[in-house]
Amino acid sequence: MNKDLIVSSTPRETKVALLEDGAVAEFFIEREAHRGVVGNIYKGRVTRVLPGMQSAFVDLGLERDAFLYVTDVFEDLDENLLSPEEQVRNAPIEERLQEGQEVLAQVVKEPLGTKGARITTHVSLPGRYLVFMPTVEHVGVSRKIVDDEERRRLKSMLKEIRQERGGGGFIARTAGLGRSREDFDRDARYLTRTWDEVRAVSCRQAAPVLLHRELGLVQRLLRDILSDNVGAIRLDSERDYQSTLELVRELQPELAPRVHRFEKGNILEEHGVTTALERALRSKVWLDSGGYIVINQTEALVAVDVNTGRYTGKNKLEETILKTNLEAVKELVRQIRLRDLGGIIVVDFIDMEERKSRQKVMAALEQELSHDRSPSKLLSVNEFGLVILTRKRVKQSLERILCQPCPYCVGSGMIKSVATVCSEIYDEVKKLAPDLRGQALLLRVNPEVARALSGEEAGVLENLCQLVGAEIVVQADPLLHQEQFDVVPRS
Repeated sequence: MNKDLIVSSTPRETKVALLEDGAVAEFFIEREAHRGVVGNIYKGRVTRVLPGMQSAFVDLGLERDAFLYVTDVFEDLDENLLSPEEQVRNAPIEERLQEGQEVLAQVVKEPLGTKGARITTHVSLPGRYLVFMPTVEHVGVSRKIVDDEERRRLKSMLKEIRQERGGGGFIARTAGLGRSREDFDRDARYLTRTWDEVRAVSCRQAAPVLLHRELGLVQRLLRDILSDNVGAIRLDSERDYQSTLELVRELQPELAPRVHRFEKGNILEEHGVTTALERALRSKVWLDSGGYIVINQTEALVAVDVNTGRYTGKNKLEETILKTNLEAVKELVRQIRLRDLGGIIVVDFIDMEERKSRQKVMAALEQELSHDRSPSKLLSVNEFGLVILTRKRVKQSLERILCQPCPYCVGSGMIKSVATVCSEIYDEVKKLAPDLRGQALLLRVNPEVARALSGEEAGVLENLCQLVGAEIVVQADPLLHQEQFDVVPRS
């Protein structure tokens, strides 16, 4: 699969699109005023310890306190408390942390909604070929490296590096496949030196304080995905072009000719990114066959519905349903990646009677998810066509980043109908009628409601006039929400 990186930068934000075979697969945006915190290392102070939840809240100097679960706490405990085998495994949060205690922690999940960041004291520092974990004694190899001989070679090499560097844990990343000992040594030196600098700053600074900031968006992506299948890296900023070219020459010099400066027009429109984003912000996505999928995000989960739409098929009903579901699988996974949807995702495929049809859809879904860099777990499809999958969520979805709740419907997606508002007006005036004593009224309403009261809902106004025994004047006010109205006595 050929991959291209499209980078558009302004002084205020950086946008990056990952194209796979020419189609937009993932989109990233980083704004200088709201730069993400995942990967950052802080020295924080414990503000609350919650034994009942086996967790703690830690002040990192951010808007909201971060959340630290007991299994994410690394702490040297008194050997007299528990046996050596049970110390780290079973020690409760109240024996590991106290209010006011300073801890060194790394952010693993961005603040989402009203929730603070999720943090861990088990720090991990990613490099090009290695991930360094200073708080554990472990060596491992990426699961995507499947060759047994290569896995043994890498593990043996990492054990030697760990011994030479004085401990800590190392994991070989997928990019380390076939790389030399010199490449890993260079990475290990850089990562251990970074950790030494973090600890040195921590000794000098009081909490809460930022000790280490994760790389910028473009640098992170190059570190994580740069490989031979990256066809081109196109940038519209001279500054980013020069820094990217320098970084690529350092990471993989042979790929430097693939870095290009884009100088004319809008780079995002030129490569179809703008159109793909507009599509990704709609709830309904049409399929080429005429079917469509509907994607709705809620606080707890993401619901996806698959429909045949205009597609009626040619032969059997089961074939029509299967073709629609298979086409929906590919588009669904693309939208999940592009929108960066996470947490629990429930997909309601069109009901399939035959078991082999469900197996084909499941196999196609697993195949498409294998291209996703974010970890996911998939539950099998049942006879009702429901599939449940979970996808790791570390930051807000594309919709949450680019949009805000509608101030008119307050994010509900619904408002009361004009007929309902007219009914509420009647109930309100009826309640006030005994105190009005035949006094004329001024009714201030939204223009849509005013039109209804002079048209299809005119009977409501007539009934109100009879009820109060006086004239009621309707005044349209465009500043009023459709659900709002004022009943004012006229002098």
